[in-house]
Amino acid sequence: MSERSVEIPPLHKAPEKRLDSWKEIASYVNRDVTTVQRWEKREGMPVHRHVHATRGSVYALTDELDAWAESRRASGSQAEATASAETIAVHEDGRGAGSRGYRWLMLAGLASIGLAIMAWFGLRDRKLPAGPPPIRSLAVLPLKNLSGDPSQEYLADGMTEALIGRLSAIHNLRVISHTSVMRFRDPQVSAPEVARILGVDALVEGSVIREGSRIRITAQLIRGATDEHFWSATYDREMRDALTMQSELAESIAEKVEVSVTGDEHRRFTATRPVAPEVYESYLKGLYGQTHGNAEQSAADFEDAIHKDATFAPAYLGLAEVWTGLGSVAGGVSPAEARPKVIGFARQALALDPDLVAAHVILANVLQEEWHWAEAETEYRRALDLNPNDPLARSGFALWLLCEGRTDEAVAWIQSARKLDPTAVTGHDVSWILFQAHRNDEAIRESRSAVVLQSDDVAALSSLGFELAATDKPAEAIPILQKAIALSHGNFASTGVLIRAYARAGRRRDALALLAQLRARKKTGYAPAAAFVNAYLGLDDREQTFYWLEQAYNEKSNILQYVKTHPYFDPIRSDPRFIDLMRRVGLN
Repeated sequence: MSERSVEIPPLHKAPEKRLDSWKEIASYVNRDVTTVQRWEKREGMPVHRHVHATRGSVYALTDELDAWAESRRASGSQAEATASAETIAVHEDGRGAGSRGYRWLMLAGLASIGLAIMAWFGLRDRKLPAGPPPIRSLAVLPLKNLSGDPSQEYLADGMTEALIGRLSAIHNLRVISHTSVMRFRDPQVSAPEVARILGVDALVEGSVIREGSRIRITAQLIRGATDEHFWSATYDREMRDALTMQSELAESIAEKVEVSVTGDEHRRFTATRPVAPEVYESYLKGLYGQTHGNAEQSAADFEDAIHKDATFAPAYLGLAEVWTGLGSVAGGVSPAEARPKVIGFARQALALDPDLVAAHVILANVLQEEWHWAEAETEYRRALDLNPNDPLARSGFALWLLCEGRTDEAVAWIQSARKLDPTAVTGHDVSWILFQAHRNDEAIRESRSAVVLQSDDVAALSSLGFELAATDKPAEAIPILQKAIALSHGNFASTGVLIRAYARAGRRRDALALLAQLRARKKTGYAPAAAFVNAYLGLDDREQTFYWLEQAYNEKSNILQYVKTHPYFDPIRSDPRFIDLMRRVGLN
C-alpha cells in the first residue's frame, strides 16, 4: 500500500458518518468542491462511487477522510498549503460596482485574450511534455486476506482469480494469468520490479475482508514504471452480489486505464446475477483446492456448488478443469474415464454461459485428443474471438496447428502466447513444439533454460530428457529423466523415454529391467500405452511397437495427436501399418 492509502476500518466497527455528495464532502474538509475533486484525483482522497442503480453519485466516510488527512500531514505534503491558497476567494459585496466595475471587467477580458494570443504564438512550435504512457497490460496481484482468519484465504484467492477472469475478457487489455501472479502473494521486491518481471504496465493490488454476509474489496492501481498509485476504490456488498461487484470493479479498472470496451464486452460485464452465498463459497473453495493441488477436495466443492445451484456455470467449468488434470499422464486416470467427464462438464458450462473462454479451450483440447479436428478448431477460434489475448487459447491452438503439420505457424503461435504471459506459457511449452517441429537444438536450449529457472520442474526435466534421448546424447538424458521420475513418483511418460535412453546409450540390460517394472505396474493399475510405445521404439522392436501403437489407438492416447510430427516415429513412417494408423487418426 502507498503512504497515501487509507486503511479500511473493520466491518464490526461502529458505522462511520457517511457524506453523500461532493458538497457534503467539501463542507466536511472546509474546502470548495473543485479542490476536493482535484484532491480525489491527484492526492488519493478516499471518495467512493455508487456503482449500481445510482451510478455516478459519490460518497465518503468521515473516518477514512480523517485518516487520509492525517497521513498527508505526517508525510509533510505540500498539497495542504497549496490547496489553502487556491481556495482563497474575495467576495465583493457590490458597493461601487456600477459602470466602473463593468469597465474593469471589459479591460480584464481584453487583456486575457491578448495574453492567450501571445501564449499561443509562443508555444505553438514548442513540444508539450508527454503524458504518462498508455496502459495496455496489467497484473492483478493476489488480494490480501484481512479477515485475520487463515481459513478465509480461499476467499481472497478466489476473488483474485475471478477479477482476473473478468479483466481478461477485454480485447484491448493484456492480463497476466492467475497462475503467474500467485508467486507474488508476498512479494519481496518493489512494485516496479514485479511489473518488470511480469512485463506489464500496471498492477492491481488490494484486499478482501468479510464479516457475516458482507464482503468488502479495496483495490488500487499502480503504474509499474513509476510506482504511482493513481486510483483506488472500495466495494462493499452482500455476498450474494459478489459477481456483480466483480463486474463493477473490472469495469471501473477498464475506465481508469482508458482501454476501450466493446459492446459485447460491456454486455458480459453487466450480465451478472445474484448467487447464493453458500453456492459461491463452495465454488471459491473448489478454486482454492484446485490451485493448491487437491483435486479430490476441489471436485467435491464444485459438486457441492452444483448441488446447491445447478445453473451456476463456473462450477461445471471447475469440474472440467479438475478432470482434465486427472486425465493427464501425471493424473493417472485413463482417458476413457476422464475425457467423457471433461466434455460433459465443459458443454454444460457453455450451455449456461457461452462466453466462458476457458470452457471453450478445455473442450477444444479434449476434442483434439479425441481426433475431432474440425470441432476442436471451431472451439479454439471461438475462444480466440472472445479473448484474443488468452495465452492458453493461443497455446492450445498452436498445438492444433502442430498436429496438422503446420509447424511454422505452430511455433509462431506458441511464441506469441508466451509473449502474452511468460509464466503461464513456459519454456517447456515452447520447447515441446520446437521438438515436434524437428528444431531440436532450439528445443534443447529452451528446455535447458527452463530447468535453470526451475530445477525441480518435472515438465521441464521431462522435455529435456525427451529431446536429448532423440539425439546422439542419450547418456546425458538418463540422469535428467531419473530425476523427473523421482520427483513425480514414477511418471509413466518419463519412464518410457528412460527405457529408450538406456537402450540408445548401450545399457540394454537396464532398459529391459525397467521395462519389466513397467509391465508389472500395468498389472496392478492403469499404465498408458504411450510409455510402451516409446520404450519399444527405443529398443528397435518394431513388432512390439506396432502392438502398443494399436493399444494406444484403442485408448486414444495423447501420443497419437503427434503422429504427423513426432521425431520418435521417423524410423517407421514408411511402414504401411503406420500410414494406415495416420489415416485412422484423421491426419494422413
